[in-house]
Amino acid sequence: MRLAHGRRGVFAPRKMPKPINLRRVFSGKRVLVTGGLGFIGSNLVRELVALGARVSVVDSLVPAYGGNRRNLAGLASRVKIHIADVRDWPRLPSLVRGQDFLFNLAGQTSHMDSMTDPITDLDINGRAQLAILEACRLHNPAIRIVFASTRQIYGKPDYLPVDESHPLRPVDVNGINKIAGESFHLLYSRVHGIASTALRLTNTIGPRMRIKDARQTFVGVWIRRLLEGQPIEVWGGEQLRDFTYVDDAVEAFLLAAARPEGIGGVFNLGGPPPVSLRKLAETLVTLNGVGQFTVREFPSDRKKIDIGDYFADGRLIARKLGWKPRTDLRTALARTLDYYRGELRHYV
Repeated sequence: MRLAHGRRGVFAPRKMPKPINLRRVFSGKRVLVTGGLGFIGSNLVRELVALGARVSVVDSLVPAYGGNRRNLAGLASRVKIHIADVRDWPRLPSLVRGQDFLFNLAGQTSHMDSMTDPITDLDINGRAQLAILEACRLHNPAIRIVFASTRQIYGKPDYLPVDESHPLRPVDVNGINKIAGESFHLLYSRVHGIASTALRLTNTIGPRMRIKDARQTFVGVWIRRLLEGQPIEVWGGEQLRDFTYVDDAVEAFLLAAARPEGIGGVFNLGGPPPVSLRKLAETLVTLNGVGQFTVREFPSDRKKIDIGDYFADGRLIARKLGWKPRTDLRTALARTLDYYRGELRHYV
């Protein structure tokens, strides 16, 4: 693997576009968020409400997929919640009709589940995404869409940091199906004029993330174990990762929807400078004030789909959309720990 820093000038100054007034863009607008009771979706909903949007949420509340009513506590009177599955074609036309924006975050995120139950992963991350776009084409072609894609579609990087031109070679079924979902959005934007943008998310952390298991992120499990007085188990430990705080990810979604420069494009999200998993565990223990971790070899089934080191080149999204991460890793972890100290019982 080669590092692209010198070749590409990754740390060169970035020219950012002029700031945009997000309240002016979203106030009074009708916005639909699929997966809106989940981690990123619920944080996005909260910000949209604060900006004055008229928000509707679709979430299946299937236990394995991360939706939690607690995530929108206090907003019941200000958000219209539909308990529905994006695989339910008859419901989709009525859900998308009349909406100005669609933030499409519904999906199956577990890499291991995609390997043990690939058909369900295909159904949610592939077929259902096509059905959503067909509903938009037939019933609301003027809607503006932002799709939550993933860095998992790159597979094991050929070079670091990874830019949007890197080959797509996913190491699991989830990555293949997410490529399909992303490609459907870009195709419908290019051919049918359904204005879509795809954001390739890296590891997102923060309040309201799933912590009961590793279906969404291993960091959630680590936080749960620390707060319950259990040791963290680190697999490998030397892999490098970047992490995005959820408030920063929310801002990226809003900017992607607000700026016409994003239409038809794909953009990496990255976090602060990358960190090894061992260092991440050390930082969490230090911030928590108590705890311990052990390092062990990767389980064989997990090692087959591990991508090794990964961190993103974020210059394109900075230049086109004016986004860059604002929250350093220690602050992100501290805020997340603080949230779950008071909310743990609602998430386990």
